[in-house]
Amino acid sequence: MELGIYTFVENTPLEGSGKTLTPQQRMRNLMEEAELADQAGLDVFAIGEHHRQEYVSSAPPVILAAAAERTKNIRLSSAVTVLGSDDPVRVFQQFATLDLLSGGRAEIMAGRGSFIESFPLFGYELQDYDEIFAEKLELLIQLRESERITWSGRHRPSIDNRGVYPRPVQEQLPIWVAVGGTPQSAVRTGALGLPMAIAIIGGQPAQFAGFAQLHREAAQNAGHEVPAISINSHGFIADDSHQARDDAFPAFKDTMDRIGRERGWSPMSRDQFDASCTRYGANLVGSPQEVIDKILYQHEIFGHQRFLLQMTVGSIPHKKVLRSIELFGNEVAPAIRKEITVTS
Repeated sequence: MELGIYTFVENTPLEGSGKTLTPQQRMRNLMEEAELADQAGLDVFAIGEHHRQEYVSSAPPVILAAAAERTKNIRLSSAVTVLGSDDPVRVFQQFATLDLLSGGRAEIMAGRGSFIESFPLFGYELQDYDEIFAEKLELLIQLRESERITWSGRHRPSIDNRGVYPRPVQEQLPIWVAVGGTPQSAVRTGALGLPMAIAIIGGQPAQFAGFAQLHREAAQNAGHEVPAISINSHGFIADDSHQARDDAFPAFKDTMDRIGRERGWSPMSRDQFDASCTRYGANLVGSPQEVIDKILYQHEIFGHQRFLLQMTVGSIPHKKVLRSIELFGNEVAPAIRKEITVTS
């Protein structure tokens, strides 16, 4: 199994101090996180796209290009590229360029996004949300298949036999599709033969088992080999479970309560948070052994080939984030790979 981390490069006040890092310092910290993840032997480092004040991640390909120069082996992905409010040609060109800079380590994870700010920012109508995404995903797939493109659709000007450059190092840039809560997205992704990332950030993982099955069945019905599945979840690792939960809770609560005020959720209590960190909950917060056990439990449900952990759900002190990455790469990842190799 491939294991990695993803982040939206949050920059919110640190618990205890109430202070926010400068964007420059947050980026410097992020480069250290990427470098350490590579040195610790993790497989994937991914940056999500947001266009909000509390995040410093409106341009993932630029951030990933900087990370490419600080790393040697780790794969570099978006998590996600909000494809509906972007231009697939530019997305392909940016990630093909990243592929050249990184020696063939670039990936695109496309999705519809969990926030809507980018749509009015770039002049798109929300009533066309899903249709725009489906159309642009079709174009993105064509762009990686062929150097010259002829294409037409409803939501982007047509292309008449134009070359798209540069071409990547990899024969085909990997394109993943991230899905949240709709079975239709899982079916569409499988029918296209694309790997799927399931974002599990609430509830119980077992509730999402049907998405994996729909994805596999749709791929098989369309004549594709069964594509890979990734589970993307919130979490944090420390030397013991109490420390992990004490470190993570203030940042988790701050982030979830802020989003909850916009969406009508109740504030998060410590009891709710602790319950989410148990074996059957969504969050992977705990000691290395607890996280190992939980990833293996989820593998029994999904049989997935990749797991990505979002460690910074809100701002956590940089030294503690680095320690979490060390534990993930040096203790969790080897145990997971060994166990899954033995049982597969």
